[in-house]
Amino acid sequence: MPTFDSYPAGTPCWIDLMSPDVDASKSFYSSVFEWDPHDEFDDDGNRIYTQFMQGDHVVAGLGGQAPGMEGMPAIWNTYIASDDVAATTAAVTEAGGTVMMPPMQVMDAGHMAIFADPTGAAFSVWQANEHKGAGIANENNTWSWNELMSRDIDTAKSFYSSVFGWEYDEMDMGPGGIYNVIKGGVNNGLGGLMAMPPDMPEQVPNHWAVYFMVADVNATLEAVKAAGGQVVQEPFEAPGVGHIAIVHDPAGGSFSVLQPASA
Repeated sequence: MPTFDSYPAGTPCWIDLMSPDVDASKSFYSSVFEWDPHDEFDDDGNRIYTQFMQGDHVVAGLGGQAPGMEGMPAIWNTYIASDDVAATTAAVTEAGGTVMMPPMQVMDAGHMAIFADPTGAAFSVWQANEHKGAGIANENNTWSWNELMSRDIDTAKSFYSSVFGWEYDEMDMGPGGIYNVIKGGVNNGLGGLMAMPPDMPEQVPNHWAVYFMVADVNATLEAVKAAGGQVVQEPFEAPGVGHIAIVHDPAGGSFSVLQPASA
């Protein structure tokens, strides 16, 4: 079982969902992935965050939307590990990115900041303390991949290389164009970057997408629909990778599910 107690700097380490309806999102993801939600409260009894568990391991987070986000769909956030969030902030600024939320301490869990790359795609960084990131990943019904989709892929590649030192292996996907795999990790890649497909609606912004590994993509899609979600793209085969489908949760949060071609 792929478990983790730390993540090297520059490695995607955590994901969480910002939802307009936390209770509905808890119900949906618990049903689809059989996750166990654990709420966290402040001293006044207000729920501040929810951690999804699979057995004894934390797999993802859930929180409410910040003020000013009213009317927006739920959004999955990608976090990249940093040894020094202040230094990463300086690197982001120097490389042409935007600081959306400056570094802040999250109790004893760690430090975080939120940025946008020069193409407008938002991402977060995490400097761990008590919270190290996902305790389990790359397992059925857990997070398994992060992917940037950008209309200016060259600018994006240069930015992330400058900030995190990323290098890329290029994969020719035929009609799908070139897929850029971030070098490193135990599974031959830390994540991917790709050009936004030309048929993607203009209102879809440049963004980081998240994938969850599943044992049976068709059974997962049935669970998604039964829980009130929507299948946006039916399963398709990515040669050498597996079968992928794209769905929306009931609050509009987009994610992909992957049934791997092999272990």
